[in-house]
Order: sequence, then structure tokens, then C-alpha cells
Amino acid sequence: MELSKKVLNGDVRGIARAISMIENKDNKSGLSEADELMREIYPHTGNAWVIGITGSPGAGKSTLTDKLIEQFRAAGKKVGVIAIDPSSPFSGGAILADRIRMQRHSEDPEVYIRSMGTRGALGGVSNGTREAALALDASGKDIVIIETVGVGQSEIDIMRIADTVCVILVPGFGDDIQIMKAGIMEIADVFVVNKADKEGADKVARETRAMLDLLKGRDWVPPVVLTVAEDGSGLPELVSKIESHRNFMRDTEAGLERAEKRAGSEVETLLLSRLAGRAEQYWAANKSGRIKELLGRKTNPYAVVEEIIKNI
Repeated sequence: MELSKKVLNGDVRGIARAISMIENKDNKSGLSEADELMREIYPHTGNAWVIGITGSPGAGKSTLTDKLIEQFRAAGKKVGVIAIDPSSPFSGGAILADRIRMQRHSEDPEVYIRSMGTRGALGGVSNGTREAALALDASGKDIVIIETVGVGQSEIDIMRIADTVCVILVPGFGDDIQIMKAGIMEIADVFVVNKADKEGADKVARETRAMLDLLKGRDWVPPVVLTVAEDGSGLPELVSKIESHRNFMRDTEAGLERAEKRAGSEVETLLLSRLAGRAEQYWAANKSGRIKELLGRKTNPYAVVEEIIKNI
């Protein structure tokens, strides 16, 4: 495929077209052009380090991402960014605020920034995020940063995609610790207390470390880093902690185990997506008749589901 060659050569237009194809693929129609593309570029992936940035709205995720780009570029790294935005309720496309904030990097040929809409997907990431990250990986990026919409109990998908997950906390949010109790403690590889120049930042850091002390039997204990993204304070330390986690993931059994789980998750995600698409297609074609039978109690939902499973 000509497009795969363009992606592998790092062609900006080719990457943009590939990600658009990924976003717009239809799982109901069987193997798509996007799937063929992924088959061709997948052997060339596995080189980039994928960093997930997540946290409550207003935590400064975009500003922090902008400063991380600066840090990695200073170290000579090629950087790709996927900024997940809430979808426009009218077009289904991404609201491009994140790209606007990072526009100062737009003329750097070694930085590629793409906004993607959630399009109704749960989990704080869009359905095509994993494959978009792989496309950036195949294009030669050393670092791929994924900035999610926000954080909450349902938003753990980033853990299944990113090698290192940074959870951003800020002082003044009374629900920070409650959010962590809801499951965020298990998601984070690095905790970042941003806006550390604000009152209460030290308290958030202390409480986070105290909760981490309660976690027993973890091979990696997430460090807590204080930053002020606006002026870049604490960013070198954050990059250092990310590098430490990268080394841990590459050099330990725990890291290998997580990599294996993530590889299995790739197959499971594709499988469920493809099966759901085919089931939806079969149901759409047979829905009218089955609904009438259900209303007349001539069949039941369980029998209908079994029928769909058998026929796909």
C-alpha cells in the first residue's frame, strides 16, 4: 500500500491521511483499508515510548504536554502528540483547543500534533487512539504523548495503551483524593502535582504519598513530582521519572508482564470491535421482524442474542 510507505517515511500528509482513515473506519464492513494499513506498518512499531497524560479538567494537561514536547525536543527526540478532545455535538470532530495551545511547535518538522474527537467513546480516549499511536510510532517518533479528555472511574483505557501513565493533580480540587480512591491509584505510574505554586500543593503531594504507602506488594511505586507547567518548573524531574519508569518497564519481569497484557489487549479490543460491528449489522437487517416477535412473546431477547452469535 502506497500510504504505508508514506507513513514509514514520516510523511506528514501521509500520517494525517492514515489517522483520518483510522478514525473513520467502519467495523461493520469487514477488513478495511485502515486494517490493511495497520497490518503493513505493525512490524515497524514498538520503538516509540507512549506516555499517557490524564487528570481532571482544568489540571493543566495541555500546558504540561506542551512543556514535555519542549523537554523531549531539547533532548533530540522526535515527538508525536494525540490530543483527545470532546467531540463536537454537530460534526463529531474534535474541538481543536489543544492544538491551538501547542501551535508554537507546529513549524517543527519533528513534532506531529493531532487532535482526535472521542465521538462518544468512554474511557477518556477515542476508539482509534491505539492505532493512531501505532501510526506515529511507525513514522519514526521516539515519544508519543496521548492527552486524554479527563479522568474518572470509567477512564482507564489509557492504561491499556500507554507505557507510562502520568496522572495530573492540582491543589484546590476537593475531590482529588476521592478520585484516587475511585481507582486512579492503580492507573498512575507517575503522579504530577501541577500548579505547585498554588496554596495546598504540598498537602496534595503529602496525601498522595501517604496513600501510596498503603499500597503493598507493588514492584513500582509511583513517584510524586511537583510542577508548574506555566513556567516549566519541575519538568526536568518529571522527564527523569518517566525515564526511570521506562527503564523499569524494560528491565523487569513486572514490565514484561504488563507488556504482555497490553499485547493481549490489542487483540481483544480488535476482536470485540469487529464482532460488535458484525452483530450490529446482522441485527439491523433482522431487527424489524424480531421486534414484532418479541412484542408478541413468540421469542425472547436471550434467543435473539444466541441467533445473532450463531450467524456472525
